[in-house]
Amino acid sequence: MSAGHTAVTGPAEAQVAADPVITCETPQDECGVRDVLDRLGDKWSVYVVVELASGVRRFKELQRAIPGPISQRMLTLTVRRLERDGLVRRTVYPTVPPQVEYELTEMGHSLTHLVKALADWSIAHRPAIAASHAAWDSSRAASPRTP
Repeated sequence: MSAGHTAVTGPAEAQVAADPVITCETPQDECGVRDVLDRLGDKWSVYVVVELASGVRRFKELQRAIPGPISQRMLTLTVRRLERDGLVRRTVYPTVPPQVEYELTEMGHSLTHLVKALADWSIAHRPAIAASHAAWDSSRAASPRTP
């Protein structure tokens, strides 16, 4: 569903009972949703938010705590974007070399329950998604490709 849609997809009875997920004045307006989804949909932002939810981290601590090999440059870009969005606060201490710490802002902390809900949903539906993948893949392998 795109941000401009005003109906929920799913069974007919659910559509009647459910409020629209997102309502915008125009499809072009997008209500600012795309910016947030782009940020949270990138590869590293959710990992940074999850890690900072447990407290203040120095740059290297944050880099080591994030699963997967994240480069220094990518982590720098990610925390800068999150800082620009108002989700992360960066504090520089005047030491040699400079010590930099990152923490979630109040707004960043307010996001953590949504990230947890998404993670919980993902874990709960992992078997059904895997079964759906297997069924879809086997049906595609058994029949000629269609768009």
